[in-house]
Amino acid sequence: MSDLETCRGRAVVAQPGDGLSFWQPKPANGHADPMLYPALTGFDGLSMGFQTIAPGGRIRAHAHGDQVELQICFAGAGHVLVDGARHELQPGTACFLGPDVVHEIVNDSAADLVQLWVIGPGGLEDFFRAIGRERRPGEAAPEPFERPADVAAIERAQGFDKTGPA
Repeated sequence: MSDLETCRGRAVVAQPGDGLSFWQPKPANGHADPMLYPALTGFDGLSMGFQTIAPGGRIRAHAHGDQVELQICFAGAGHVLVDGARHELQPGTACFLGPDVVHEIVNDSAADLVQLWVIGPGGLEDFFRAIGRERRPGEAAPEPFERPADVAAIERAQGFDKTGPA
């Protein structure tokens, strides 16, 4: 049975605060909020959500070996380095990141940077769960915390090509 057959006739409408949410460790801080993902939709082909990067935070340089990622700057400002080239981020900036494209997102502003992400095939929510801590709506941000000691193994299991500093 194809992926399309597993979700034929199925619809999911997710409201803010309904889904998963995970506090993220250093250096990103902030939180990741997967909204639509295979366990919810029945479709393994993609996952979608938001990632909030705290002021001064960053998503380390990395690439996805077997995934395509779309990112749209939803709120805030910063920059993305794509294969070493700097591009400014502002609401509405859209990025297509094919497999093996090294990218790093930096919030160099004083406000949260919020990125909408869509990745295919799905599964990024599993990475956020593995490295983060469960977040409940309305709770205060925790003190910045370290990533798990086995983050390299977690990244490999999720198909990341770790290209940035540890």
